[in-house]
Amino acid sequence: MDNKPPQKRPNKWLALINIPIQMGVIIFLFSYLGDWLDENHPNPKVYYSKILVFVGVVLALYNVIRQVNEINKTQ
Repeated sequence: MDNKPPQKRPNKWLALINIPIQMGVIIFLFSYLGDWLDENHPNPKVYYSKILVFVGVVLALYNVIRQVNEINKTQ
């Protein structure tokens, strides 16, 4: 017989705790970049901060969906 110890599975809650932090960092960085672009390259028709915040939110949501699917796949 083979006496291997049972595989330790990482706790799902530990992975879920990092998701809001990652979302906040992604959205903050895109917002900061948008504000920087608005200050250094002013354009009356384009608001870089609004566009980049939207892109940051979409990327953060994509990241959350991808991570949750990965967590559910390991069950």
